[in-house]
This record gives sequence, C-alpha cells and structure tokens, in this order.
Amino acid sequence: MKKISRREAMTKVVAGGAGLALLNLTGVEAAGAAQQGDVGQGQTAAATVPQAPRAFRGQHQPKPLPFDPAKLKGLSERLVRSHWENNYGGAVKALNAVELRLASMLADKELPPYVYGDLKREELVRTGSVVLHEYYFGNLGGDGKAGGKALDLLKQWFGSFEQWEAEFKRTANALAGGSGWVTLAYNLHTGGVHNYWSWDHMHNAPTGYPLLVLDMYEHAYHMDYGAAAARYVDAFMQNVNWEEVNRRAEAAVKGGLF
Repeated sequence: MKKISRREAMTKVVAGGAGLALLNLTGVEAAGAAQQGDVGQGQTAAATVPQAPRAFRGQHQPKPLPFDPAKLKGLSERLVRSHWENNYGGAVKALNAVELRLASMLADKELPPYVYGDLKREELVRTGSVVLHEYYFGNLGGDGKAGGKALDLLKQWFGSFEQWEAEFKRTANALAGGSGWVTLAYNLHTGGVHNYWSWDHMHNAPTGYPLLVLDMYEHAYHMDYGAAAARYVDAFMQNVNWEEVNRRAEAAVKGGLF
C-alpha cells in the first residue's frame, strides 16, 4: 500500500468540504450538526450529545451580496456570482467543516500535536478567506468617487488621492498572475494608514483594520479579463463603495489604540 504524508492526509480530510466533515459524526460533531438542522425531525442528538464549544460549531453562513451584481461597471454578473458562490461560498463551507473536525478532536488525549497543527493552519486559512471576501464584496457596488473620512486619511498619509491610488494599483499589479490581496488598512496601534501586499489569506499587519480590500486571486477576474489583471484593477476602482469605506474609517479612528 502506498504511504502518504501527513500533509497529504490532512489535505484530503479538509478538501472533502462540509459534506465529508459531517459523515460519521461522533460526540461534539453530532451536536454541531444537530444545531444546523442536519439531524432529522424526531431525533434527539442535540439533547444527548455534549454541545460543542461556540468556537467549534461550524455555523457560518454566507452573507448575501450587498449590491446588484448586474449593475457593476466592467465586472460581469457571471463573474461576480461565480466568485461569491464558488470561492467565497466554498470558503464558508470549508471553515464549517474544519471547525467541526476540530470539535471532534477535543477529547482525543492521544492526538499528536503536529496532526492538530495542520488543521489549525487550515482554520486560519479558511477564516482569512471568509473575512477578506466579506470585506471585498462589502466595498463594491458604489460609484468609485472617494470622499469623507477615508479621503481625508488618504490625503493625510499619501499627500493626495491620486498618489494613494497609484500606489494601491501598483501594489495590486505586483500580484497579477498569482494570488493574494491588497488591503488599505488603518493600524489601530500606530494610527498609520498603508496599502498592504498579502500573498494569501493569512497575511496582514498586526492590528491592521481593513478599509478597502481588493481580491487579486485569478478567480476574481480571469473569467472577464483573462491575464489582463490591470484592466480588472481599473474596473474595481470604478465600483468602490466609498460610503462603506468611510464607515470603516470612522469606526477604525474611534477604535484606535495608539
């Protein structure tokens, strides 16, 4: 029999998605499933099985798009719906599966730490994907015209909106053809405002509060633009909802710790 590495084994566990995670549930996993309605009417699993801690219940639900995807400029409805359903929706399902699997391991005193560590890494990856996608879709659907508190911060930290935009686009285009995110963030510790380059879902400056998030994974644009990532970045800027960015900016400044 061919041996596989522990990382390959864990990848297969997680890649199965929520469906595999809910097979052969025991202990706290069954409780989590019962809370989501996966236990049939008349069954009493939730009453007889210990309830999973809140951190491991796997009950995340996709947030609906806050705009009409048919009305974006330069981004097709087909692209946006596919991105929301398959990539964001897939991340939500995967996070639920990972949390339920972690719950099932809580009582296993013999579980090697390195096995648990692989799944904890997946928890971080999936959480980052869910959160960043929600910020991304949340800052779309506008007219692309900056104003308010966000514009004040950009002028303060970059000299002008134009200089900030040029730096934001340059950072985005540096990720073209690969993967990652660009995040305009307000740092709650230092009070600074910067455009941050992120190679994957786990990169962020400590205490960096996202004001504007741009998805640079190819799934975010390839359907419309192929390899022409710069054209996608231009289209994104035309659809930024600066009212939402301003709301985030106001909240960040009020919550600053510096």
